[in-house]
Amino acid sequence: MMNSLLISASDTEAGKTVLTTALIAYWKKYVCSQRLGVMKPLQSGVGDRELYSQLFSLEQSPEEITPLYFEAPLAPPIAAEQEGRRVELEKVWAAFCNLQQQRDFILIEALGGLGSPITHELIVADLARDWRLPTVLVVPIRLGAIAQAVSNVALARRMGVNLRGIVLNCVQPCEQQEIENWTPIDLIESLTQIPVLGILPYLENPHDVNQLAQVATNLNLEDLLPSLTLKPSVALS
Repeated sequence: MMNSLLISASDTEAGKTVLTTALIAYWKKYVCSQRLGVMKPLQSGVGDRELYSQLFSLEQSPEEITPLYFEAPLAPPIAAEQEGRRVELEKVWAAFCNLQQQRDFILIEALGGLGSPITHELIVADLARDWRLPTVLVVPIRLGAIAQAVSNVALARRMGVNLRGIVLNCVQPCEQQEIENWTPIDLIESLTQIPVLGILPYLENPHDVNQLAQVATNLNLEDLLPSLTLKPSVALS
């Protein structure tokens, strides 16, 4: 599935949505000749699906963005049980395959972290492996980030996930020295043998589409979006 990218994370509230919306904003601003699809395969409670539709014109129905939706903001297997339903992954897979036929590239934002449950038997890493999705891991910049990166890369490796790289995200205002102390890139890459593809700064307004597009240019887009022909003036900045 080289025309897709799964955006996962080391935990909840790590910055998956910031990275996802930054890449969408970049695509919308600079890539006019290729069609982008966006998915949040499963969602519990109001959240990312609504935000995508608020910020962007995606030409996708809510059901195409999120094929499986639960009312309660809980882990899917628990939310499904409360509604007397099951987690119908076959429905999500069918929607994904259909979107693949319509779009040149698909950004998929996972739920929770790489180890978050999808069903009583499966976690996000299982889905990434079974659907052969190239995956990026978002790690929040804070004390303990090194251990989070190492443990989640170990999980991805054990589960057979095609982990393309790590993106570090400032979940709070950070001084440069704090970033270097909490998430030293050389050390993280040495311990994980996975490249760090960039750092997302703390955004006062994460809904500013122009700012989101700008911060995306600071990432290694060649590795995040390898099928994309980058706009030269941006790729060289």
